[in-house]
Parts: sequence; C-alpha cells; structure tokens
Amino acid sequence: MVLFFALVFVALAIAGATAFVIFWPLALVHLRDRQPDMLAALSSPRFIHPVTLWWLLDGGYRSAKDRNLDGLATPARVSLATILIGLFTAGILWLWSAASS
Repeated sequence: MVLFFALVFVALAIAGATAFVIFWPLALVHLRDRQPDMLAALSSPRFIHPVTLWWLLDGGYRSAKDRNLDGLATPARVSLATILIGLFTAGILWLWSAASS
C-alpha cells in the first residue's frame, strides 16, 4: 500500500511537470518582451537553471509589480512546488517501504 501511495505522488509530480512546461516558458517569454532588465538578472540557461528555479520558487517575479507576469509565473511556481513535493514524498515512501521489508 505504501508503494501505491508513492506511485500516486509520482503521478502528482508528473501532473506538476505538465503544468510547469506550459506556464514557465510563457512566463519567460513575457519577461523577455516586457521585463528585459529582470530577465537579464537571471542566469544564462534560464529554463532549468537552479538559480532561476530558486528565483521562481522564492517569488522574485513579484518585484516587477506586473499582474500579467504574476498570472503566468504563479502557476509555474505552484507546479514547480508540486513537482518537488511529489518527488520528495514519493522518495520518502519508497525508502519507508524498502526499510520495512
């Protein structure tokens, strides 16, 4: 049963990855078009660079005071958090099932 719940959390992470792939590129294009100074402050490979992802998780986009950017970056932030929480929880449950067998 524990492995079933681990698999459910992996599915949750996959759903988060799907949403992330939709919203994060849209947010980056919005940054490119409307906030070039903020985009220049981010690291060079912007899509999956750890510094950029931490900037997204930290909510660094809020300093732009752009409601359209908030509307694109907030779902990307939630989906990134969903990916991380889902994979972390699945890993903990997998370790728990391995230790109890």
